[in-house]
Amino acid sequence: MTQQRARLQHPAAWWLWGLGLATAASRTTNPVVLLLVIGVCVLVVSERHDPATPNPLPAFLVIGTVILAFRLVMTAVLGNGIVGDTVVVTLPRVPLPDWAANVRLGGAVTLEALLYAAYDALRLAAILACLGAANALASPRRLLRYLPATLYDVGTAVVVGLTFAPQLLTDARDVRAARTLRGRDGRGLRETARLAVPVLETAFERSLGLAASMESRGYGRAVRSSSTSRRTATGLALAGLVGVLAGLYGLLDASAGGLLGLPVLVLGAALATASLVVGASRDVRSGHRRDRWAWTETVTVASGLVPAAVLVVGSVRGWDGVVPSQQAELPALPLLAVVAVLVAAIPAWVTPPPREAVP
Repeated sequence: MTQQRARLQHPAAWWLWGLGLATAASRTTNPVVLLLVIGVCVLVVSERHDPATPNPLPAFLVIGTVILAFRLVMTAVLGNGIVGDTVVVTLPRVPLPDWAANVRLGGAVTLEALLYAAYDALRLAAILACLGAANALASPRRLLRYLPATLYDVGTAVVVGLTFAPQLLTDARDVRAARTLRGRDGRGLRETARLAVPVLETAFERSLGLAASMESRGYGRAVRSSSTSRRTATGLALAGLVGVLAGLYGLLDASAGGLLGLPVLVLGAALATASLVVGASRDVRSGHRRDRWAWTETVTVASGLVPAAVLVVGSVRGWDGVVPSQQAELPALPLLAVVAVLVAAIPAWVTPPPREAVP
């Protein structure tokens, strides 16, 4: 076979793929489907992650695991309002005053309540895995180059936020390794607490350096605009926001229209896009070494939208197994949803490998 020129995928394609997969994960609580979503993220990242950049996906997986464990512990101690018949363990109950009658501390822990908490926390963990996979496949800094000028400052804040938690974990790992080389045992609660000061100091120094770098590049500068363009952009943005919120409400609540909320969502997104175009016309930015959009980018986006569309339709129509009941039995497996999630793994093979030439 002829060699293909090595290149990186367009960052927008990877992020649209990740957001589509995250949308699919947000519409189901089936543990098999959610674990499959996480597995697809791990597979695609292992095959197409740029080896020249750090991989933040393990940090997002650790955060998801911590959220799952914390949710189970809090459900066991405080409960979550789910009444079940299968008692797993009975904890000592602490009596509370009458004004806290709806809150319990200890008592019987049922399997149904734990399953509800596990399914819901696993859904959040799967969404975090999708965001971590998109972050690993395409750095948010690369995506920032393609945002409209209207969202550039907001996008910068989002990029800093997305890279904050993984960077903190990396700094903590480095500090722990340095203490271990100096003969300090890196285990234990006391040693973990001693990591806080150097890690926070490193984060503070990095934030000052980032602020100075952004100031030297002209962030936060004033943009000249007319009152007419400002009013037009503001009106379109408000109308688009109302349309997006109404459309999302219609999709999430079947009693409010179900799939009828989709046209309202599309109209709101179109109005919001128009406001971005009007706002971007006031602040023209030049591009440098733009990534090209090829057929692999289109396939990547489509493979992420397929599970999103299937799970949205399945949740609205109440397909069996998409939102399983919290019973002490294996939930039904929606085969169409499983196939749709497997479609999202196609980019692991059809996209060009980064920093490498295809043999």
